[in-house]
Amino acid sequence: MMTADATTEHHRFVVLGAGPAGLQLGCFLQAGGQDHVVLEREDAPGGFFRRYPRHRRLISLNKVHTLDQDPEIRLRWDWNSLLSPSSRPLFAEYSSEWFPHADAMVAYLADYQRAHVPAVRFDTDIREIARVGPGSGSGFRLSAADGRVFTCDCLIVATGWGGPYVPDIPGIEHAIGYEDAPVAPEAYRGKRVLFIGKGNSAFESATPLLDHAALVHLASPRPTRLAWHSKHPGDVRGQYGALLDGYWFKTLHGVLECVIEEIRPTEDAVAVSIAYTLAEGEREVLEYDMVIRCTGFRMDETVFSADCRPRLAPGGRFPATGPDWQSVDVDGMYFAGTLAQARDTKHASSPFIDGFRYNVRTLSRLLAERYEHRSLDHHTLPFDPTALADTMLGRVNWSSALWSQFEYLVDVFVLDEDHGQILHYEELPEDYAVARFGDRRHFYTLGLRWGRQDHSDVFAIRRRPQPEHAAESAFLHPVVRRYRHREPVVEQHLLEDLLAQWRRPDRHVEPLRAFLRGQRGVG
Repeated sequence: MMTADATTEHHRFVVLGAGPAGLQLGCFLQAGGQDHVVLEREDAPGGFFRRYPRHRRLISLNKVHTLDQDPEIRLRWDWNSLLSPSSRPLFAEYSSEWFPHADAMVAYLADYQRAHVPAVRFDTDIREIARVGPGSGSGFRLSAADGRVFTCDCLIVATGWGGPYVPDIPGIEHAIGYEDAPVAPEAYRGKRVLFIGKGNSAFESATPLLDHAALVHLASPRPTRLAWHSKHPGDVRGQYGALLDGYWFKTLHGVLECVIEEIRPTEDAVAVSIAYTLAEGEREVLEYDMVIRCTGFRMDETVFSADCRPRLAPGGRFPATGPDWQSVDVDGMYFAGTLAQARDTKHASSPFIDGFRYNVRTLSRLLAERYEHRSLDHHTLPFDPTALADTMLGRVNWSSALWSQFEYLVDVFVLDEDHGQILHYEELPEDYAVARFGDRRHFYTLGLRWGRQDHSDVFAIRRRPQPEHAAESAFLHPVVRRYRHREPVVEQHLLEDLLAQWRRPDRHVEPLRAFLRGQRGVG
């Protein structure tokens, strides 16, 4: 709504950024009839994907063909679609490739915005964010480069990465940034190339060079984190295995565990001083023709005034947030999308569309509760272990949110003994659930979790497929935790299943019912 000053516009909610997270939240606010606007500095949504990844192949899987045609279950293997009331458009309409081209994402986001998020103001370059008045709760004032001003009660920052993260290495200015490095592999023909970093951007950039470069090294202090060991989709993925093959097959390509102490140009090379981290302090000076920085991105802090600059999480790349995705020190400022990963860094899928689309859905409910005074959605169940078990199994067999946000989002079952019922809340961060329901004597969380055992060979895991050994399951499987106040007191694991169908009477149904029958206050 416009205020008396024609250049100032006030809304209850301002969403900053029209990337996937900003559009996702805008869709939920639009569907809920909430007063909002989405501000975007570029002339179209999804600007990040017009530039990145540099080699134009996404690492988010696009599994078009599935065994189950239920739209909710299909989302488990659709890592790119956003949620909407109509469940359209879907990303599969734009690409059928397992690793789709980034241009397909650009086209998809444009159509999604036109269909579901009309309240986007493009070409709105916000230069400063400040408090409207002194103290918390006073709202925010956003000043654009063209003189327009937007004020709001609640600000949700969904801008994604603001720029590259540049590590503090003497001589780092002599490295070429990932954002500027030549894409054509011919530019590296016969050269010695060092990539600083061992994440997906480094492997993405280095792998095409195998046909051209004389030597390719990737360097970071810690060993390479492989996704099939960590189970985190942001770690190095299997499609980059050719470079690791080259390391072990002695082709001079390699991955180095080292601290880079200095980068120094010489007359005909770039000298890099390193200290190995797994070799008893051994030091060496290596020469390269090119050094490329692939150390990731960070949030842009420059837009925030001193009175509302959010504290950053350790590492300084994204904001520190509470369990409700609100800044830990700026009341009324929330974060969505890639920036909202502080609570589960390198764990669940919060940095990626298939994870944060569910986080944003939950965030929209929490915002409606706080600012619109709408009760947090929940269902009621009887004090009956059979009904409770059936509900729990129904959720883990169907919910894509619990699947994608394993070990982070959970369903919560609160025992309301005064009224003889159980209150069922869907898809809450577990740490939020503990904070919110910690004064209750008994509540349960239901989620999907990986096995915690370490396996030297993840492709040769011995299994014990009996219900009493379900806690030894290596793959994703359901886990029920019972809390007394804020402390977990007991948990029940259900056996893993190859097709992720937890319905077998002997392995899943009866063990869960038996567990719940043995719990005080349910049976």
